[in-house]
Formats: sequence, structure tokens, C-alpha cells
Amino acid sequence: MATEKVKDPMGSMGFLEAAVKISHTSPDIPTDVQLSMREHFLRRTQRMQRQTTEPASSTRHSSFKRHLPRQMQVGSLDLGNDYMVDKDEKQTSIGRIQPELYQQKALESEESSKNGSSKNCGRINFSLKYDYESEALIVNILRAVDLPAKDLCGTSDPYVKVYLLPDRKKFQTRVHRKTLNPTFSESFQFPVPYEELAVRKLHMSVFDFDRFSRHDMIGEVVLENLFETSDLSRETNIWRDIQYATSESVDLGEIMFSLCYLPTAGRLTLTVIKCRNLKAMDITGYSDPYVKVSLICDGRRLKKKKTSIKKNTLNPTYNEAIIFDIPPDSMDHVSLHISVMDYDLVGHNEIIGVMRVGCHAEGLGRDHWNEMLAYPRKPIAHWHPLLESKKSEKEWKARTASFDSQGSCPSPRPPASP
Repeated sequence: MATEKVKDPMGSMGFLEAAVKISHTSPDIPTDVQLSMREHFLRRTQRMQRQTTEPASSTRHSSFKRHLPRQMQVGSLDLGNDYMVDKDEKQTSIGRIQPELYQQKALESEESSKNGSSKNCGRINFSLKYDYESEALIVNILRAVDLPAKDLCGTSDPYVKVYLLPDRKKFQTRVHRKTLNPTFSESFQFPVPYEELAVRKLHMSVFDFDRFSRHDMIGEVVLENLFETSDLSRETNIWRDIQYATSESVDLGEIMFSLCYLPTAGRLTLTVIKCRNLKAMDITGYSDPYVKVSLICDGRRLKKKKTSIKKNTLNPTYNEAIIFDIPPDSMDHVSLHISVMDYDLVGHNEIIGVMRVGCHAEGLGRDHWNEMLAYPRKPIAHWHPLLESKKSEKEWKARTASFDSQGSCPSPRPPASP
């Protein structure tokens, strides 16, 4: 009913006129009074009409809408016409949430926690001193702290291997059972002239002993400069963080061999001369090395030959010739894969290190091959560093990917009859 009266203000005037007349017998209200009452009623009716449609915006809301964009982003909210931001008003970023800042901090914290949990391998304490009378470097392995647990029971059985590179002579501490903070207190002497200490490196590898499987490597420490803290005339105490590692980064050793090719006879002769500073593969600290040479074409092994086995040595001497008959037109398609192996009476023979020579080999292996072709009938000898088997295999496949697609390699010529 009230709504109908508001929608029809002229009808309300009749109601007003009827209301102001108390009775038909009473005198009429003066005209000026009726006009003033009519204006008052019209103003009241217009105010009621505004309230039923939409509340008027007050000055308090106007001040709020000016500060609102500074507090939050309201682009997705529908606040009506009264809450529209003026175009001339510049928005500021004060107080706004910036997700990229939180994302960066989250990534940094995650990375730091990951590195901290997976790369924390503890610390090792050792001391160095040079004995001028015996001309030897004395290395004292004192203790290690905060080692990671490698066993299921939450402990480890740690021990330390010590090298003075480039020599392959190795010392090893005793195994300490079920501890993450072992105290070794063991001393080792490396015979070395004092003037050679500047080019030597001290390498320590920390392992976890396992009776029934391969020992787990905890980490390693490499001291590049022995004179980093003192001249070693007095005992120098040193602390170092143990760096995370899964395998020893010690040099695998070197091999010397010569190459000679006779184009008229189509004969390639590889003479294995000797090896030096080979990696020790046996618990005795030595190896039983021999050399295996394979003739490779298009990833296929066509022939293989090997030298004799040298017992209990890291510096074997062979002077043995290995001969392959290869036609001159096949020399650009073949390569030689050379492996230095450790012989085992029980179980599989282990690879100490490998290297390759050929037109598509890398570095010294390619240079040695090209020099052989440039000087036929002349033996060319070089030292070659040994590489890990997996690393060498990946490098070789990458180098020969395009070469293998060019075509198959011709078969080597059968051996000439005597």
C-alpha cells in the first residue's frame, strides 16, 4: 500500500486534502497553509522514493573509496557506480601483495634446505708437517665430525683413504664402527722432496665400510696448495668441509703406446709400452693390470686383442705389439678402443680406465692418429690420460653420431699369409 502511494504522489494530494478537512461543517484551512503542507509532503515523498530505490552515497563512503585501491586490488569486485575509481587518480603499490617476491623466497629456501640436507657431509680435522731429516710429508688424520648416516641403524662405519697426488701410493685408516664422529689419530708419511710439495695435492676420501657390499663414499677433501696456511716447518692443524662425492675424483693413471701404419702392407701396429700411476683396485693397494685393444667400426667391435697380465703393480711395463690389418681406404672409418683392465681371479675383471684413438676421436686421441697417418712407417709414441668408462662412452657417441650416418665401414682386409 505504501508503495502504491509513493508511485502516485498526485493521488496522495487528494488524501492530504481529505485529511486536513476535519468535517464538512468545519471551516476550510487557509490556502497558504495548504501550499506549505503540500510542499513539505512532496519533499518527504521524494526522500522516501530515493530510499526505496538506492541509498544515497555519503561523504564517509566517498573518502573510503579514495583509499580503497591503495589497500587492495578491487578490479574483480562489483561495487556499483558509487565505488568507481577516478581515472585521474594514480594507483600505488604500497600495501599490495606481490606473489613473485614470496615465490622467489620459497624457491631460495627450498634450494638451501635441499642443499643443506643432501650435501652436508660433515668436517674432517687433520694436520701437516714436513720432516726435513727423512724428507717426508707427515699427514695426521685426527678426527671427523657430523658425518651422514649411511646404515639403516642411523650410523656409519667410516674410514679415510689418503693420497699425495700425482703418486698413486695410498694410505688408509682403521674402520671405526657405528659412529658419526670418529677419532682416528693416525699418522702417515709420504716420501717427497721439499721442492716438489708445491706441485703436489693432498686427497682424502671418506668411506662407509660395508661388509657385504660395495663401500659407500661419504665425500672427499682435496688440498690443492699444501703451503696454504704455513711452510710446514711446524705442525699445522687444518679443518676442512667434506665435499659431497659419489666416486673418487683421483686420476686413473696414464698409458703410453706407439702407433705405426704401413700403407703398402695395410698393417697397423700398436705397441703398448707401459702405464704409470694406475688406480689401485685391490685391497692390497695394487692392481693386476693388462691392456685390451678393440678395433671398432660403426659402433661394432670387429676384433679385440690384449696384452699379458702384470701382477701387483701400478706401474706396469709391457713393450708388446698388437697388429691389425686394415686397408688404406678403411683408415678413415675405424678407431681403436683401449682399455686398461684389472684382472680378478674370482669375479669379473674391472675397468681401470679407457681412451680412444681415431679420426673422430677427441683431443690427443685424434692428434695421435693424424700424426701417424702423416708420418707412415714411423712409430709415433705418446702418453695418454685414462678416462672413466661411462664418460668416455658418452663423448664418443656424441662425436661419432654424424659420422655413423654417412655410411657403413668397409671390412678390414683379412690377414696376409706369411
